[in-house]
Amino acid sequence: MRFLPLLLVSFLSAITAYAQPAALAYTIDVRPADDLFHVEVAVTDVTKANAVYQFAATAPGTYQVMDIGRFVRSFEAFDAAGKALPVKKVGENQWRLGKPTKTRLLRYTIAETWDTPVKDHPVYRMCGTSIEADHVLFNAHCVVGYFTGQQARPLRLRFEHPAGWQRGTVLAADPDGSYLTTSFDHAVDSPVLLGRLTQARTKVGDTEVALYCYSKTGLIKADTLLGAMRQMLGAAQQFLVKLPVPRYAFLYHFEDVSNGAWEHSYSSEYVIEEDTLTRRFLAGVVSTAAHEFFHIVTPLNLHSEVIEHFNFVNPTGSEHLWLYEGVTEWASDLMQLRGGMIPLDMYLSELSSKVNYDHYADTTYALSRLGLKSFTDEGQKQYGNIYQRGAVTAALLDLRLLELSGGKRGLREVLLELTKRYGPSKPFAEKSFMEEFTRLTYPEIGDFFARYVRRAEPLPLAAYFGKVGVGYQRRHLTGKAVPSLNVTFMVAADAITMVRPGDSARVFGIAENDELLRINEVPVTAKNFSEETIKVKQAGIGTPFTFTVRRGGQERLIRGRVQSVAESKKFYFFPDPAATPAQLALRTAWLRNLPL
Repeated sequence: MRFLPLLLVSFLSAITAYAQPAALAYTIDVRPADDLFHVEVAVTDVTKANAVYQFAATAPGTYQVMDIGRFVRSFEAFDAAGKALPVKKVGENQWRLGKPTKTRLLRYTIAETWDTPVKDHPVYRMCGTSIEADHVLFNAHCVVGYFTGQQARPLRLRFEHPAGWQRGTVLAADPDGSYLTTSFDHAVDSPVLLGRLTQARTKVGDTEVALYCYSKTGLIKADTLLGAMRQMLGAAQQFLVKLPVPRYAFLYHFEDVSNGAWEHSYSSEYVIEEDTLTRRFLAGVVSTAAHEFFHIVTPLNLHSEVIEHFNFVNPTGSEHLWLYEGVTEWASDLMQLRGGMIPLDMYLSELSSKVNYDHYADTTYALSRLGLKSFTDEGQKQYGNIYQRGAVTAALLDLRLLELSGGKRGLREVLLELTKRYGPSKPFAEKSFMEEFTRLTYPEIGDFFARYVRRAEPLPLAAYFGKVGVGYQRRHLTGKAVPSLNVTFMVAADAITMVRPGDSARVFGIAENDELLRINEVPVTAKNFSEETIKVKQAGIGTPFTFTVRRGGQERLIRGRVQSVAESKKFYFFPDPAATPAQLALRTAWLRNLPL
């Protein structure tokens, strides 16, 4: 999962190969204009042993508490004659049937998550549900449940929706229009976008790729998006040699807000604010898609038993979140570099931004601990850094492997070897994976894991990137004077906060943790912040400006002037012009997909 602007979650289905009971049949009506899913479940064989109907407390790859039972508005059970039977809510997400053996029908309503306010733990939009007049976003864990002990039971999903609507999903529809999933996990792994959609298709190697798009005003079309993605998909195929899935679907929702993306085994879904299709906008869409698409490697084909047998009631964090999200983020950037989509200086700039993010996070918080604590409030505070420090750590691991192998094998090559050893239905051991990785590679890698994954020692950026002739400076002075507001801003979706104001900013009256509301009386948000600050600085050194800030619950007007400062670049990576032949040789290996 990736969040926007930098936040975006891992997921795969657990498919059981033994004989199973008949599919539990669902009819899901999304036509009523009440923001509710009206659900009926045909019941045939419930017993006292599985009389509790369970809604999800969370979902794989979201690393958040959801408690979907909060959204249930009514819940009823009936016998074969249509007579109401007793039911009782016995937990936040559980309803017990009073007469399970007589129950033949469940009927309940459940609110969409987007427009339903909750006090705590709001569900991420890309992981939730939305019902509107012209479309519906459906994530199964937010609508359907399962009976105790029957998580692996097949489900048949039938949607009742307005005539003329299209449906976007990786699932194949049966002749009657319903969808059969092998289990509850499989249903959760298969989101559905319904409504006024455009769609486009292509083939990448042997993989069928479909893209479905909902755009509120019709501004964005599926064929335009897919056209922008073709180079990325080709780069992914080159990186992986052969895509490990027979089919894949991208589901895009463009409306009024950006939230992020959520990956699944054979599809991914995106919630992005509708905007003009500029080159920058499309580049952001493609970069996010590259991250989500790479999850076909991990966790789909490389995961532990914690992910394989997901607990929807009491989830357990995995120590290897660094692998599922950090390595995926590393790979999505590197495959774009190797595929010719971005130049080296842009890749190094992205690397710099990741190091910068880590600098402002808790640098003592180990990646292993972050994974294990990911479902807790403590872990959530650090979660965004899995995409930053996690990706940088993966880049260092790649460099170390290249060094130890003499440029013959990097992290990509080891990952592909591991996916052949495991795959979608064979998990690795949660507790011993790093030791196995070490046995497969070099003893020194065990020390790397101990220091930079299980502990949080300072990352050896200069030493490791120096191996490929890339220099690193914590602060690089360019020798130029540039206009500056002399304050650092932390930009989040809900607030823009001032941190570390310089001396001149303090003279103007700016204080640590002031919340920025307006610049020159123009309201600022995460969307227009960059544009408005650039306007002020472009007006020139000495130009007056005003900030309206919130401090201690009160608004304050601050007057200042654009300052002149020596231009510097933090956490600066650059190709070293004095690189040795040995460093350049290893750089050549680093910049290409090595033969397998």
